[in-house]
Amino acid sequence: MQLGARVLKTGVAIVFALFLAELLNLPSPVFAGIAAIFAIQPSIYRSYLSIIEQIQGNFIGATVAVLFGLIFGHHIVAIGIAAIIVIGLMRKFKLDSSMSLALVTVVAIMIFEGEDFLEFAIIRFATVMVGVFAAFIVNLVFLPPRYEIKLFTMIDSLQDDIIRWTRLAARQASEHTSTKTALNKFESRLSGVETMYGFYKEERHYTKRKRFIQARKLVIYRQMITTTKKSLELLYRLHKHENEIANLPDQFRIMVQERLDFLLTFHEQLLLKFTGKLRPEHSKWVNEAENKYAGVMEQLIQQIAYEQNREGEEEFSSYHLFYIFSRLLDYEENLEHLDTLIVSYRSYHSNEKNTNLEEGFY
Repeated sequence: MQLGARVLKTGVAIVFALFLAELLNLPSPVFAGIAAIFAIQPSIYRSYLSIIEQIQGNFIGATVAVLFGLIFGHHIVAIGIAAIIVIGLMRKFKLDSSMSLALVTVVAIMIFEGEDFLEFAIIRFATVMVGVFAAFIVNLVFLPPRYEIKLFTMIDSLQDDIIRWTRLAARQASEHTSTKTALNKFESRLSGVETMYGFYKEERHYTKRKRFIQARKLVIYRQMITTTKKSLELLYRLHKHENEIANLPDQFRIMVQERLDFLLTFHEQLLLKFTGKLRPEHSKWVNEAENKYAGVMEQLIQQIAYEQNREGEEEFSSYHLFYIFSRLLDYEENLEHLDTLIVSYRSYHSNEKNTNLEEGFY
C-alpha cells in the first residue's frame, strides 16, 4: 500500500475541517469533512482555482436549495428537481468540478424541515465552506508539492527504459511480443509525464527572478518530453520493421546501429548535463557527429537505390528506409535543440542550484 502526499493531505484536511467546525460550534461538522474531501487538489494553484469555483458552486447550490425549500417545501421530489436545476446551472457556468459538492449542499439544506430554515441554510453553507477553506490551507502549508523532482524522475526513468529497448531492437535482440507490450506501457507512462508537466507548469512563484527561471525550465522540460516522444517513435519504427532491418546488408545495418548508439549515448549525457554532472560546454564528440552526418546520408541514398533495383524480388520497399531514417534524423534534431537549451540554461543560471535535483540523481 502506497501513501502519497495527496492521500496524507486528504486525511489532514478532514481532521482540520472537523476541528474548525467543532471550534466554531457548527452543527453537523461532518459536512465540513465531506467538503474537505472534494476540495483537496494536487497543486497549490489548482487549490486556489478550486476554492474560487467551490464558492461559486456552493452559492448556486445553496440559493437554489433555499428557493425550492421556501416555495415547494422539503419533499423528496423537490430535492430531486432542485438537484437537476443545479446541475444545469453548473454546466452552463462551466463549474463542473464543483458540481458534486454543490449537490451535497443542496441535499444538506433541503432535508431540514423545522423552523428557522433560512438560518439553518446559512449555517450549512458556512459549514461546507469551512471544509473548503480547511482543504485550501492544508494544501498551502502541508507537504507542498515538488513537481520538478517528480517530473524529472519520470522523464529520466522513462527515457532510460526506451534507450534500453531501442538498443535491443537495433540489434534484433528483443522478443517481438515483449517489445509490443513495452511500447504500450511507454505510451501510458508518457501520458503520466504530460500530466506531471501540467502540475509543474501550474506552480506559481512570488518573485520575478523565480518566475523567469521557471519559464526557462518549462521550455527545457517541454523539449525533454518532445525528444522522448521522438525516441519512442523511433523505437516503434524499429519494432515495426525489425524483419526488414534484419535483411539489410551487414555493413549498412552496423552503420545504423552505430548511429543509434551514438545518439542514445548523447541523450543519456544530456540528462546528466542538465543535473550538473557534466560541464555545460559542448562535448568534442558533438563535432564528430557533424562529420558523420554526410557519410550516413550518402550511404542511405546508395542503399535506397540498391533496394529499388531489387524491389521486385523482395518484400522490402525503399520507403521503409525513409520511415526509419526520418525518425532517426528527427530524433537527432531534437537532441541538438535540447542540448542548446540545456547549455544556455546552465551557462546563464550556473549559480541557481536545485540540490534535490542535482544530488538526487546518478
